Amino acid sequence: MQEHQNIEWKSSWDDEYLKWICGYANAYGGTLYIGKEDKTGSVIGISDARKLLKQLPDKITSSLGIIADVNLLFEEELQYLEIIVDKYPSLISYRGRYYYRSGSTMRTMSGVELDKALLKRHGLTWDSIPIPKVTDSDLKQSAIELFKEKAVSSDRLTAEDVDVEDHILLDNLRLYSEDNLTRAAIMAFHKDPEKWVFGAYIKIGFFVTDADLRYQDEIHGPLIEQIDRVEDLVYTKYMKALIDYEGLQRIEKFMFPRKAFREILLNAVMHKLCKA
Repeated sequence: MQEHQNIEWKSSWDDEYLKWICGYANAYGGTLYIGKEDKTGSVIGISDARKLLKQLPDKITSSLGIIADVNLLFEEELQYLEIIVDKYPSLISYRGRYYYRSGSTMRTMSGVELDKALLKRHGLTWDSIPIPKVTDSDLKQSAIELFKEKAVSSDRLTAEDVDVEDHILLDNLRLYSEDNLTRAAIMAFHKDPEKWVFGAYIKIGFFVTDADLRYQDEIHGPLIEQIDRVEDLVYTKYMKALIDYEGLQRIEKFMFPRKAFREILLNAVMHKLCKA
């Protein structure tokens, strides 16, 4: 047997190893052996094995709120312990901190990483979080109408699908969590999503060099409108076209086709949201 992300060897018990047990419960489970040489895994035994056999189950439960199997094992005359930790459906903390076993290291989760882990354990995603005290009447009607127009024109929905009251449409799009609109609904359709999500706008800048910013614009409002407004602004103000003529008809050819630019823009926005 080799030491890896699910197995750890310790020559003796230290309460510090409760962090390891916490980390296993928050990751994929694992086994901690007490009474094995740290580097080789050779059994060296512990003199207080039977005492720890009685103490550790209660200590683990009282410190972490979980149950772990603690087994007394033998190799000839040597006694050692095996602590088996299952993966838990909810995140476990130890003294107010959340630990996670990754590879051969134990690290503390905090900030965005902790938020995402908590949501994932409850079957939620960042955009599915309910926002209380916001109703469909608070959403920007023009943004909803724009969505309907684009959904029908792209054949994602039929005219009959969108010819319903707003709250029914939002419910069909799964933008309600129980009786509350979700963060996704706020981002897409609210006139001021920055009330709930800091930085929920797009900034455009025109650089002559890496350090020479000539002018810039900020696009605010519902995300579904931001995309169209940014696309129009880039092609009317920021990107120059090559001009050609076919007879009397003026032909403008841009560096990027609009569809390709829109795809790049959507990918950038989604990447930003995934890191939120």
